[in-house]
Amino acid sequence: MQLGRVLGTVVASVKSEGLEGVRLLIVQPLDRQQNPRGNALVAADALATAGPDDLVHYVSAREAAEALEESFVPVDQAIVGIVDAVEESAR
Repeated sequence: MQLGRVLGTVVASVKSEGLEGVRLLIVQPLDRQQNPRGNALVAADALATAGPDDLVHYVSAREAAEALEESFVPVDQAIVGIVDAVEESAR
């Protein structure tokens, strides 16, 4: 599972076919302790409900391309869940 925090939105006046109406959000990847990890990225919002400051679960690569209603669109990341809480079990 990849965790991220939504920072904002991206406005695109022209999109590839199949991405019309899909929101693009800026997401900061997080580690297990919810600290920033790496650079922010752009993810398609497959849920159409994520918003600023939401903790989200996103997928990458082929899974991202299949997450949207129109399959195999040209996206590298897609938001597939809004996270309510993160709990680590003792090992």
